[in-house]
Amino acid sequence: MSTPEEKLLELGLVLPPLRPTLGGYVGCVRTGNLLFTAGQGVDEYHGKLGRDLTVEEGYLAAQQSMLNLLSVVKNEIGELSKIKQFVKVLGMVNSTEEFTDHPKVMNGATDLLLKVFGERGKHGRSAVGMAQLPNNTAIEIEMVIEIED
Repeated sequence: MSTPEEKLLELGLVLPPLRPTLGGYVGCVRTGNLLFTAGQGVDEYHGKLGRDLTVEEGYLAAQQSMLNLLSVVKNEIGELSKIKQFVKVLGMVNSTEEFTDHPKVMNGATDLLLKVFGERGKHGRSAVGMAQLPNNTAIEIEMVIEIED
């Protein structure tokens, strides 16, 4: 059975370097067996879905945001195989008032987790629109995961 890191390589994806935080917070906090991440945006996709970016570009932005999150998690726990399950994913999409395809955008993150983690990648999810996000990033995602002891 492949590790999550090996699965990512099979998909042609690599975990990016950690992005610096933009303030006095940390990338994640562990309490017991739960890990709460700070939100992760992206460096490549900027602007509003429904005006500046297509749903397809939003999908790729969500995938990149999840890769950024997985980098934070790997840095904290050492190996992604220590993830027991993804509990909750919150996706905030920088979008126009008229845009309603937030779930399609967030599928970029969800599909990645399912491909890499299988059943463990299933999660509760919210996909919401935002009037603006820091640095005009297209998306910001945060999550709660359960990790092995």
